[in-house]
Amino acid sequence: MEQTNTRAREIRNEILMSEIANAISEAVWIADIKEGNNINYSESIKKITGYSAGEISAMPIKHKSLIVEEDINKVKNKLNAFELSESENSIGLEYRILKKDNTVAWVKEEISKGENSSVVGVLSDITPLRNAQEQLNACEKKIKEINASKDSFITILSHDLRAPFTSILGFAEILLNEPNLPLQDKTEYLTYIYEASQNQLQLINYLLDWSRLQTGKIAVEPERFKAQLIVFNCVSSLTGNAIRKNIEIIANVSDDIYINADERLITQALTNLLNNALKFSPENSKIEITVGNFNNSQVEFVVRDSGVGIREEDQAKLFKVENMFSTEGTSGEKGSGLGLPLVKEIVEKHGGEIWFYSQPGNGSEFHFTVPKPQNTILVVDSQEKERDYISEVIRKTFSDFKIYTAENGFEAMSTILEKNPSLVITEHDLPLMNGLQLIESVKKGNKLIKTPFIILTGANDENVEQMYYKYGISALLKRPLDDRELIKYLNEFVR
Repeated sequence: MEQTNTRAREIRNEILMSEIANAISEAVWIADIKEGNNINYSESIKKITGYSAGEISAMPIKHKSLIVEEDINKVKNKLNAFELSESENSIGLEYRILKKDNTVAWVKEEISKGENSSVVGVLSDITPLRNAQEQLNACEKKIKEINASKDSFITILSHDLRAPFTSILGFAEILLNEPNLPLQDKTEYLTYIYEASQNQLQLINYLLDWSRLQTGKIAVEPERFKAQLIVFNCVSSLTGNAIRKNIEIIANVSDDIYINADERLITQALTNLLNNALKFSPENSKIEITVGNFNNSQVEFVVRDSGVGIREEDQAKLFKVENMFSTEGTSGEKGSGLGLPLVKEIVEKHGGEIWFYSQPGNGSEFHFTVPKPQNTILVVDSQEKERDYISEVIRKTFSDFKIYTAENGFEAMSTILEKNPSLVITEHDLPLMNGLQLIESVKKGNKLIKTPFIILTGANDENVEQMYYKYGISALLKRPLDDRELIKYLNEFVR
């Protein structure tokens, strides 16, 4: 009789579970305390755990076997207290489970005591909710940090903007009210006013540039140009500072390295790093600037000095605008504290990274990366069929290359001066101007452009060939064109 009643209850529970499973997406289980470890699960348990109801039922402690180890004690303690309590009829639990596919999911379980010693549980997958909650908490934490940083930054900035004016106004008042002041004192006061005003102007300029980059009011407009160009410009602009401290600046950058960057902004970033190196280097020392390939898509700039270095406790402050960390240079040079945060902002706006190595007394080494330009090739041929053929050969082997075309020398010269392509492939016998005249015109138009040329010619004219080699062309190929030979040169000159 008891067995019949037990089986009847099981059938009733199975029917009930099936009806519930079809009606809702949550997983439901029903247990009878008198039946010990026997629990019936709805088939929807598979949506949450990945396991079927039968697989869950076969586990030692049923669905609790899935609870991750870090959460199991917490769940057990709450369940034990619930079972012993006579006043509590329901409990809510949230914990993590390890699903069948080995991914972790957050579940919410609502357990209620029913009549006739039955217990009902409802399981819901709350992983998206928990993830959204974690993201919300992270955003809230980030906002609090930003607000704290903003308050700190405004406090420091207000102090740094106001502090020098007390001395500036004081010295100016003395100069106005003391007509018989000795010349030496006048010069000293005027020098202080001039230098302090310069520092404040630099601080304001840095602040404006940093703010505009943050708000997008300064657009980053990358273009292809030689890395050597900005290195030499930066060194030239700081030559006076270097001479005053008798510091030698050594630039190691070849003329075949190109970058894809906003020339003005990257020049500003490199100038700031070089200026810092000069500021913190002793007299009669050396500074080295090195530029080279970092990987297939980036170029690395390195500014290395043998100056005072940076203390370990100060290193974390360097790129944080809210700190505005600054120390005096080896000759008492002042800083704004915004130079390095601005450099970081510029580099990151280009998709690059910045980092450094430094030890007190052993100098500093700052590194940053900027993107390489996309490889571009200009195909110059008077015949459209030939231009299309060469372009197709290039596309089949180098699908990532951008290809420009021109049908005469004047059109080609305009494209070269404007786009500065990685390589020019041109026939010799062009209309309006031949290949030799094209190269000569390009060199006159911009001496900094050293684009490699591959010349296509159908004639055997030694004088013409010698003239081309005199101009330093990269290769001279005979027609009909050998595709494999062309690809060989492409690999050599644009990779």
